[in-house]
Amino acid sequence: MMSRVNIQTKDFDLTQELATLKGQDLRVGAVCSFVGTVRDTRALTGQAQDEVQAMELEHYPGMTEKSIEAMIDEAHQRFDFYEARVVHRVGRLLPADQIVLVAVTSAHRGESFKACEFLMDYLKTQAPFWKKEQTPEGAHWVDARVSDDAALARWGIQAHNA
Repeated sequence: MMSRVNIQTKDFDLTQELATLKGQDLRVGAVCSFVGTVRDTRALTGQAQDEVQAMELEHYPGMTEKSIEAMIDEAHQRFDFYEARVVHRVGRLLPADQIVLVAVTSAHRGESFKACEFLMDYLKTQAPFWKKEQTPEGAHWVDARVSDDAALARWGIQAHNA
């Protein structure tokens, strides 16, 4: 059985990840996935943009995987799906690089979509990752966004990052 969570520096192959997740499970009627990538700009207050040259992601090995495993367990309590997979990259990433994959298999698309969205909302606010963006003006730590906290709150979960 494949690991449900991988934290890694190397890139991932979406086709391979989804094929492995689905495997030979003939019950699977839906595979939903989300891939996050590094943008070349970051939103500042208002509509201003700032160029992003690179992003560095840090984490606590062991704690991060345990936290994401707990998120998947919570998703299983809420939604009817078979398997989930989260791959999150750490280290130095450049614009257009893949950062994260969240993928879910289920019998029907509705549960798969909901579980995938729930996991991404949870991951965005609760997983112990720290992001630093490198811009022409220097490095900046990325703060939690109010919109991410609001996305998590719609599932009845309060963010603990404030």
